[in-house]
Amino acid sequence: MDIRTVQDRSGELLDELFAVWERSVRATHLFLSDAEIRDIAKVVPDALKNVPRLAVAFGADGKATGFIGVDGNRIEMLFVDSSERGKGMGKALLRYAFDGFGAEEVCVNEQNPQAVGFYEHAGLRSYKRTDTDEAERPYPLLYMKKQ
Repeated sequence: MDIRTVQDRSGELLDELFAVWERSVRATHLFLSDAEIRDIAKVVPDALKNVPRLAVAFGADGKATGFIGVDGNRIEMLFVDSSERGKGMGKALLRYAFDGFGAEEVCVNEQNPQAVGFYEHAGLRSYKRTDTDEAERPYPLLYMKKQ
């Protein structure tokens, strides 16, 4: 696995990252309907283009298989292709963000217990909960930070 910080977010790479995002969300965000995923998908390309620091994991074939985006010290996005789950990529991307980007916190959907457990296993602890997500949708968030 090759993880690199990317500055050039070309159309082809963005297409690959969007596909990773969608496969990951469909595998892990089981609380979302298809319509809700399609609605959220509308903002993903801009989020990928505009997150200040973006690291991408590339497979042996040179295609994107996961990514992490950080703004300040907060992880804004971490998605691993559904075919790569359980192979250590999420952990490697998280370590990259901790060590290379100075990331210390994340907010995660409370309704995604796999993600909550992943971050807890990595040493992050919840310090705040909201009843809605940051777009005021009815998805509780847990705000977590390194201990």
